[in-house]
Amino acid sequence: LPEPLFGRDFRQMTQVIANMKIVAKAMTLLLAALFLADPVFAEGDPEAGKELGYSCLGCHGIEGYRNAYPSYRVPKLGGQKAGYLVIALKGYRSGERSHPTMEAQATSLTDRQIEDVAAYLASLVDDLPAAAGSEAPPPAAACVACHGQNGISVNAQWPTLAGQYESYLEHALRQYKNGDRANAIMVAQAGLIADEDIPLLARYFSRLQGLETTKAE
Repeated sequence: LPEPLFGRDFRQMTQVIANMKIVAKAMTLLLAALFLADPVFAEGDPEAGKELGYSCLGCHGIEGYRNAYPSYRVPKLGGQKAGYLVIALKGYRSGERSHPTMEAQATSLTDRQIEDVAAYLASLVDDLPAAAGSEAPPPAAACVACHGQNGISVNAQWPTLAGQYESYLEHALRQYKNGDRANAIMVAQAGLIADEDIPLLARYFSRLQGLETTKAE
């Protein structure tokens, strides 16, 4: 038998309300991030960072290269902004992010060296496309407030998700959800995402045009 009209309308209205609540929470977190954001980073020197940054391409410069355990594809860096790369490296150095190899690499670098490496890696890829992607699924309503409707970050200190490997995005979200990554904004945000929606979000952003595997010049 066909579903009564009022039943469909009620479910649609419930979904709209749920999405509005998610967006409201996301905007609260976004405002908190803006007020608590780190000071503007010094601009690094790409030439100075080339020698140190070249070793990064041993993993990040190989298309489809996999982390051994747990198994996921090593993230693409081509197209990420220097500001975000600085934050990520400092996160590994401080223990906010957990990965033995990345922690060892980051702890060997000074602030200035991190800024130089980030500037070098960011210089290897031209600007990403600005065209909007397909309509985001409802669970992504909160994500697009910072990461953009098309997965291209709206702030140089936040990562672009478009084109990133699906397995890496899923791994990163689960790390935030279980506390293995300690960023307060993302831990709170990931806590709002249902487990079954994590693969859906990873698949959506991975299929947008965006990041590339970084290649040495």
